[in-house]
Amino acid sequence: MGRRKKEPRSVHRENVVSAASILFMEKGIAATSMDDIAKAAGYSKATLYVYFKNKEEIVSILVLNSMKKLYDYISSALAQHESTEARYNFICRGLVQYQEEFPFYFRMVLDKINIDFESHDNLPEEKETFQIGEEINEKIKHFLLSGMEKGDLRSDLEIIPAIFNFWGMLSGIIQLAANKEEYIKKSMGLSKKQFLDYGFSLVYHSITAKEREL
Repeated sequence: MGRRKKEPRSVHRENVVSAASILFMEKGIAATSMDDIAKAAGYSKATLYVYFKNKEEIVSILVLNSMKKLYDYISSALAQHESTEARYNFICRGLVQYQEEFPFYFRMVLDKINIDFESHDNLPEEKETFQIGEEINEKIKHFLLSGMEKGDLRSDLEIIPAIFNFWGMLSGIIQLAANKEEYIKKSMGLSKKQFLDYGFSLVYHSITAKEREL
């Protein structure tokens, strides 16, 4: 225990966050108590409160981590190719990979994010989470504008609503495929990949310039 006490504060916080992440995936956030987290991380409850003031702070760190991971996936996807369709396909693949590797984080990204920073009750991680989300939206904005300039995407797209609909449709398809994989296979005769490819194609063609479809 003596060696453990000498470890940096950041190490203890990471230990707690890691344990909490596993519990949240197994039990859900609401059903997980600080007692549960302390036991799983190997700390007393009193020691846990030395590093975190409440469960909300732990959740805020996990949300921030999820946004950072998503940013990396999107950035990597957009850097792969120059053509609009190829970049779109890499975005879709990156999101699928992200959901498969970090299903809990994927759900967290879709959750409510605080945008009111006038209150003094905000956690520092909340503002950083918001800023990273804005950076992700900016990357998607440039992707859409580039596609419109090339004549690949519809010229009448309203960028901000298009970005949020873009996220909503793609994340919805991916989460549905994850939740209903067996049903999709049994009722439609489609693999998860086939179902996703069909859905991604529908979304892409909804924003494709008509003259490019001919």
